[in-house]
Amino acid sequence: MPKASVNYRCSDCGWSTAKWVGRCPECQAWGTVAETAQPTGVLRALKPVTIAAGREARAITDIDPADGTNRRPSGIGEFDRVLGGGIVPGAAILLSGEPGVGKSTLLLEVASRAARARNRVLYVSAEESVSQVRMRAERTGAVHDELYLASETDLSTIVAQIDAVDPSLVIVDSVQTVSSSSAEGIAGGPSQVREVASALIRIAKERDLPVLIVGHVTKDGSIAGPRLLEHLVDVVCQFEGDRQTALRFIRALKNRFGPTDEVGCFEMTGDGIAEVPDPSGLFLSRTTTPVSGTCVTVAMEGRRPLPVEVQALVVGTTAPNPRRVTNGVDASRVAMLLAVLERRAGIRLGDKDVYVSTVGGVRLTEPGADLAIALAIASAATERAIPHTLAAFGEISLAGEIRPVVSGKQRTAEAARLGFATRVDDRSATVREALRVAFTAASTDRERELDAAF
Repeated sequence: MPKASVNYRCSDCGWSTAKWVGRCPECQAWGTVAETAQPTGVLRALKPVTIAAGREARAITDIDPADGTNRRPSGIGEFDRVLGGGIVPGAAILLSGEPGVGKSTLLLEVASRAARARNRVLYVSAEESVSQVRMRAERTGAVHDELYLASETDLSTIVAQIDAVDPSLVIVDSVQTVSSSSAEGIAGGPSQVREVASALIRIAKERDLPVLIVGHVTKDGSIAGPRLLEHLVDVVCQFEGDRQTALRFIRALKNRFGPTDEVGCFEMTGDGIAEVPDPSGLFLSRTTTPVSGTCVTVAMEGRRPLPVEVQALVVGTTAPNPRRVTNGVDASRVAMLLAVLERRAGIRLGDKDVYVSTVGGVRLTEPGADLAIALAIASAATERAIPHTLAAFGEISLAGEIRPVVSGKQRTAEAARLGFATRVDDRSATVREALRVAFTAASTDRERELDAAF
């Protein structure tokens, strides 16, 4: 038999040491390191157990690929798009996001849609009372007799609720506020999160019961708790959005049943959350006449092309250090493009303040938006408007060359569908040539307006 040795372990994070310390060096908590006895040594022999009926290993050719993958639509098309077509029976889905972004509102809407399809749903809220959830359900129109509510923070009680209700879908909000008596530490600690998540996932797999779990995030945006949580679940979704705007995005960081490059678009309204199946007009301005300093690009959010308008303003200044203000774009990327425009295109910007922003609060992080940003800045600096019928996308190098971007055919097809007759991309080899094409298109568009007027 292995002998037991004296060890010390932190009750919050599980860190262990052979010597007592007052403060855990892993989680920085005071007074959580206590003495514990752990078995040491190696077991020399293991007794084989009898394999239960139906659990024997089978040849892979004898297994039906359709078993366990009969997806059930959630009733929200944008959510199904991210999941890969619907909710898979027995799947454990983790939804994370910043506080106030709308995680509970979205899952309450998913629960109501499933209840309307005559599927019994159990919504377990460990953060709100049942009356608070009922008030939000009345506001969003999610009240249904097949939707059951429970306010519990104990894992054993939640399991008892699942046994009593016998639901087709379980939602737990959130995993960091549920605790188990079989694990040490407080709720939200690594050991508690590991135990609670393991129990919920085990129930999901044994009963073919899909479980949606809400997860908190830390200051840097990562999911709170041990990284093991992301490995245990089948799907990890991240709910993103600025609380100052109504637009929300949901994307899959991990998906065992589908792609991870899909993005769902939602809009927060007074009546809850609404899906936006075609968000093409959300990031474009409403001006009818072309204005200098604007250019439209087609950005890729996952596999979805989105037209985004970039606006720039160039103002002369006498300050020794001109200002460079950005909103929705990378400041260092804009600084590089300013240098390329001045060196390769001959546009003087060293004595001017430059402001660059996107419309609708969207953030452009991909290099495919370089060309649109450069055209918008050049348009503002020269006071020459770019027509609304022009879209630009391409990556700009320090040599002033325009490089092709990923999903070029999808961007082109989306631009053509939305009526952008002129497209500036890597067919223009350099920035100077792209500026010539854009300003020529502007002159041609102006001549057409004059011909139509006279």
